[in-house]
Amino acid sequence: MDYSADVADRTSDLTISADWSEAFARVSAPPLSPAEQVVDLDHLSRMTLGEAKLEREVLQLFDQQAEMLLDHMTSEAPRNIAALAHTLVGSARGIGAWKLAAAAEAVERIADAPGPTTLTAAMNRLSTAVAETQVAIAEVLRDHAREKTAN
Repeated sequence: MDYSADVADRTSDLTISADWSEAFARVSAPPLSPAEQVVDLDHLSRMTLGEAKLEREVLQLFDQQAEMLLDHMTSEAPRNIAALAHTLVGSARGIGAWKLAAAAEAVERIADAPGPTTLTAAMNRLSTAVAETQVAIAEVLRDHAREKTAN
């Protein structure tokens, strides 16, 4: 049976005018995971409602938490590593540390897989991502301190 005529009849009134299609073409959304910054400062600002003091506090807490979670992962069983990595995924996304979130998600996925797992490569990538993020956080905190003393 050919349904094409029936579909054409039902969708004929769904055409979008040229004005609307141009408006849709102009609408732009931010990328889901910007590659330029280690910490997406625009995302962080939205999450902290633009409050610089809160931004500093969140970054400091994240820095400590990331270090603590990574340290714990080195001595835990894969099931616990997966849970710790899951926590890190959520926290990293909260501050806009997309690369770190992806690295932690990879560790979670591997650690959660059935059977024997080898986490060395994924943990090395995660460790590198944590270190890069900590450097970026230190830079942001230094910038905040300079702005504070300049005002």
